[in-house]
Amino acid sequence: MKTQIILILSILTLSQLFIFDSFAQTSGSPFEREFSDVKFLDAYFGTVDEKIEIEPGDQNIPFTIKFANIGTQDITGIIGQLQLPFGFSSSDGPRSLIFADNDGNALAGENFALTFFVNIDNSVEIMQHPGTVKVEYSRLRESGIRNGFFDFNFKVTGHSILNMRPTDRVLDSLTINDVVVEVVNDGTAPISSVDIVLKNTGSTISSTSQSITNVEKVVFTESHWDLGNIEPKSTKYLSFNIYIPQSIKDAPLHVPMDITYFDAHGTQHTISRSVDFFIRGLIDVTIYDVEARQLGDRHLVIGEILNEGNEDGLFGFVSLEPLGDSNIKPQTQYIDEIETESPVPFNILLEFDGEEKEGEHEIRI
Repeated sequence: MKTQIILILSILTLSQLFIFDSFAQTSGSPFEREFSDVKFLDAYFGTVDEKIEIEPGDQNIPFTIKFANIGTQDITGIIGQLQLPFGFSSSDGPRSLIFADNDGNALAGENFALTFFVNIDNSVEIMQHPGTVKVEYSRLRESGIRNGFFDFNFKVTGHSILNMRPTDRVLDSLTINDVVVEVVNDGTAPISSVDIVLKNTGSTISSTSQSITNVEKVVFTESHWDLGNIEPKSTKYLSFNIYIPQSIKDAPLHVPMDITYFDAHGTQHTISRSVDFFIRGLIDVTIYDVEARQLGDRHLVIGEILNEGNEDGLFGFVSLEPLGDSNIKPQTQYIDEIETESPVPFNILLEFDGEEKEGEHEIRI
């Protein structure tokens, strides 16, 4: 019986030693480990209220770490020390430690944050990186300092820069224009779920406000586009048709659009961009009532030119060219200005190359 009792006690002793050793293991952090009432939640570049995109070479960038006070008492005197990989340094200088403090108290059961300021070297890659933070604090109504150590990962995201530009900036009034717009990610970070909506000021601007664009007078065949993801330094396209009325000419046209997308942090943004065009007037010339007339022993071709556009034509010429086996000589007549909605007559004396041929002649005016 005595031998059995000694064996049982030995087993219990070994079990206790094994449990103690498992808690004593560390992950290789340079900081000494102790248990704390603080739980790590998140680490990212940005402020408490907003994550921001950053890229190699950025300086004095806020780096925020969020924690939770999971203890039963409020804590105060919160100070953090940050350790990041090679290429990241304190905004105070490359040899300075990266510190931050929280002037307030963290109530039991509530979250709090520490914001550090970091410089990023140009050699740092856009990817996920590891980091370690040490947090020191005191419990209210208790003397002494406690601390906690946390390993985490964070992203160097790159910047997403979204721009829009038309492939052709000049449009014609009084006609349907085929428009292609480039949607370009000029940055170094991808953007996803890109959704674009045309802001037609005919419905989005109130009657009491003054429009800074004349887009409400224009007819669009489409007003909503879903472009999906746009990788860094790449382009996607949206296309649509625009009919521009007669009243808009020799003027700019600003087409405002709202763009909604998700950045590299997964945060949704809505921004406004304007696609700008210049509207030129339309010269739309039609030839009417072309016929041959005889004046004495001479023959004339007469007719009228009508400009059905909204822009006067200047330095107008009318040319007659023979077609087929016609031996009429080519002729050109200067008619000067071709005003809108005002017929301009012309008459061209026919001359022949060789003998005059009677009968039908095919010509082009």
